[in-house]
Amino acid sequence: QIEKEGADILDIGGESTRPGSEPVSIEDEIERTIPLIRKLTKTLKIPISIDTNKSQVAHLALECGASMVNDVTGLRGDSLMASVVAHHRVPVVIMHMKDNPRTMQVNPRYRNLIEEIMQSLKDGIKIAKKAGIKKDKIIIDPGIGFGKTTRHNLQILNRLSEFRELGYPLLLGTSRKSFIGDVLDLPVGMRLFGTAATVAVAICNGAVIVR
Repeated sequence: QIEKEGADILDIGGESTRPGSEPVSIEDEIERTIPLIRKLTKTLKIPISIDTNKSQVAHLALECGASMVNDVTGLRGDSLMASVVAHHRVPVVIMHMKDNPRTMQVNPRYRNLIEEIMQSLKDGIKIAKKAGIKKDKIIIDPGIGFGKTTRHNLQILNRLSEFRELGYPLLLGTSRKSFIGDVLDLPVGMRLFGTAATVAVAICNGAVIVR
């Protein structure tokens, strides 16, 4: 259905990264994702991205037909992830996240929000390049909602164009997130227009992929 509606990429993950979520085992994550990817690659024309921070899951997914890795830890969660991505020669999304999904929304603080996110992304890019990932395979994501307050998220949207200075394609995921609900005082199911507004702002400020 989403392929027919115009989606360019299908992102599949077997572990929730929403605020307060608990990690799952490698075995559970593999069981949730690999059979699905193996089946979908036979019918889909659009590429599949594996959303994981575990190198073993990424490797199996890529072996089964996935063609992109989306890592919320910015290549820091698993020391082997960067080498797996380099070996398969696929694109990777390097995202910024403060702490981990279980604790990231517990009073997140920054001395300088944009500078700290920028430095974190630079560090992730260094890890990628050191492992042999080519520049044209790297995508960056400042991580809306991952260890940020509503005020932080709005600041990222407002200053998104500054991340283009790093020289990499910019991805942003705002869909129905809590900061939209905070601004509009609306529940998850009524945040479509708020999402559309944030997507429009993101694209105007340089995002080339919206999730």
